[in-house]
Amino acid sequence: MSNSLPHDSIVPFGDTRRSKKEQVAEMFDQIAFRYDFLNRFLSGGTDIYWRRRAIAELKAVKPKLVLDVATGTGDVALMTMKYLQPEKIIGIDISTGMLELGRKKIAKAMLNDRIELVEGDSETINFPVNTFDAITVAFGVRNFEHLQQGLKEMLRVLKPGGKLVVLEFSRPKQTGFKALYKLYMKLVAPGIGRLISKNKTAYQYLNDSVQAFPEGMKFVNILQECGYTGTYLKTLSLGICTIYCGTKPTEK
Repeated sequence: MSNSLPHDSIVPFGDTRRSKKEQVAEMFDQIAFRYDFLNRFLSGGTDIYWRRRAIAELKAVKPKLVLDVATGTGDVALMTMKYLQPEKIIGIDISTGMLELGRKKIAKAMLNDRIELVEGDSETINFPVNTFDAITVAFGVRNFEHLQQGLKEMLRVLKPGGKLVVLEFSRPKQTGFKALYKLYMKLVAPGIGRLISKNKTAYQYLNDSVQAFPEGMKFVNILQECGYTGTYLKTLSLGICTIYCGTKPTEK
């Protein structure tokens, strides 16, 4: 199995001298101040529903220690605490700008003792084997520099029987809606993103990375190849978004 996928080469700035990781971190630092607003605005608030549906996949697990990868401004971490009440959530991200905003939100919610945001990379997670009961990633796996490496690293730090929940954009399959969605992602979202965040690259990268992402059963197969069991997916909002789940095998 190849260690590189076409998705891995999609970068925000097209700068061949810098890694995808460096470019993604810089892009999110630049748009951090408008990130939450744009999420709500561009999705009409539906992104909150998508996150809630993803978190619901962990109800049966009743996790005590959760890792939120690509935590950004901490939306999923805060929502997970609200709905599942784990003992502790650790969020990691490569963007210091996003983490700074996330920490302010957590302090405002008076949850500093239960949610901790730290700078960290999905491909080298700074925790021992078998640490977490559950891992969440919302709209983050598209930004991994090496998708399979990130998935294997998350598997490593999951406890046996622990569950991974990935929420990611996908492309609708219904003909009429598919055409509307393509127009929106190609023209409307980048245009609004450019206008509000003053960043002409970020929302073009959003479209490019969604188009290149190995979605649906392709991604489920990659999860299985990386060692996850009990894999499944659930599509949301006519296929705009998909929840992917997998479990770390229990040790014999």
